[in-house]
Amino acid sequence: MFTGIVTDIGEVVAVHARADDLRRLKIACHYDRAGIADGASIACNGVCLTVVAVGVEGNVTWFSADAAAETLAVTTAGTWCHGTRLNLERSLRIGDELGGHIVAGHVDGIAELVARDDLDHMARLRFRAPPQLSRFIAAKGSVALDGVSLTVNEVDGDEFSVLIIPHTLDVTTFGALRAGDGVNLEVDQMARYAARLVEKA
Repeated sequence: MFTGIVTDIGEVVAVHARADDLRRLKIACHYDRAGIADGASIACNGVCLTVVAVGVEGNVTWFSADAAAETLAVTTAGTWCHGTRLNLERSLRIGDELGGHIVAGHVDGIAELVARDDLDHMARLRFRAPPQLSRFIAAKGSVALDGVSLTVNEVDGDEFSVLIIPHTLDVTTFGALRAGDGVNLEVDQMARYAARLVEKA
């Protein structure tokens, strides 16, 4: 489990195809090598990946993780290449502060950035969600976009907007987002369960 509070920006330094539907990703980060164990979970742009190897080259820590068919099909991981920057978050530990909202790291689909309005040190971003997911998105509700916990400002059909504050622009990859870019979308779990209960009522 995660909280949607990004703790590092990593960079893909290698991608190796191990099969038609399996890729091994090597990601450089600023985490302490001693704090990353094989089998640990790290959210990479909101995608929960399992560490299969870890090491240090020079003064840079790296870890490797495999992305399989479902991940490559449902998330943006299929487009990641050398130089792709990723929002990283270590898994939640008992006693950690829940600063965002409960995020599983199980991406539901890809939302497209349709408009960006840069304000004074902030940005208002408008996204289009896949139609089958838009019903889970509500004004003042939560979403995770590329692993970042955000509050929804407005909803209009399949489109919704979020406001990115200066701190978030500084510590995530959102500063580089442009119209047409896709981001990994995870809807709020509470919204998902509520919708399921309504269906069964």
